[in-house]
Amino acid sequence: MIVLATHAWIWWVSSPNMLSEYCKRAIQVASEEGQIYVSSISVWEVAHLVKRGRLELTMDVDDWLRHGEALPEIHFVPVSHNIALKSVHLPDFPSTDPADRIVVATALALGAPLVTMDEHMQAYGQVATIW
Repeated sequence: MIVLATHAWIWWVSSPNMLSEYCKRAIQVASEEGQIYVSSISVWEVAHLVKRGRLELTMDVDDWLRHGEALPEIHFVPVSHNIALKSVHLPDFPSTDPADRIVVATALALGAPLVTMDEHMQAYGQVATIW
């Protein structure tokens, strides 16, 4: 079981060459087990990045997200009240970005490692990371 940070999810689907070999292997194993998790906040982030022109996809964002939802190995995790609360109470988390905090809180709630190249997330000792 793994949780993909937003950028890891985008790269896995659209540009796998951006991922490290170690990440690719971890994602492959989790995929075969049907154990890839993505926070619903990542859906918001993707749509927001596209709208602001900071991310270009090969298709309309709605279609891209529908394609992602159709993959049987991916499970989207809603931002529950427990995850939202946990995201606020991450002791010494080095970023104020709410989406980053929710992604980390999701991984913690699931007890799963987080696939990320984000240095803030990697530096946070409370969550195991893969890169």
